[in-house]
Amino acid sequence: MTEINFRPLHDRVVVRRIEAEAKTKGGIIIPDTVKEKPQEGEIVAVGTGARDESGKVVPLDVKAGDRILFGKWSGTEIKINGEDLLIMKEADVMGIIA
Repeated sequence: MTEINFRPLHDRVVVRRIEAEAKTKGGIIIPDTVKEKPQEGEIVAVGTGARDESGKVVPLDVKAGDRILFGKWSGTEIKINGEDLLIMKEADVMGIIA
């Protein structure tokens, strides 16, 4: 895991996808051509938070290091320091995996 030199703005987060297993429980290997992109990831960086109607900054509920689930079509794919990452709004995060 490398340190990234990027800080997202406002209520955006940077996510590293966590790859799914390449085998089923029964031992069948799933080829790359039929694998779906994982919807689980790790928060790499977070913005400072969104502003409410009064202008006060509301901090995010997620923090760097959290494992999360996100929507199938969430985020924008980017490449930072040669690593494929996603930038998405905190609203696209469905939950934190305990």
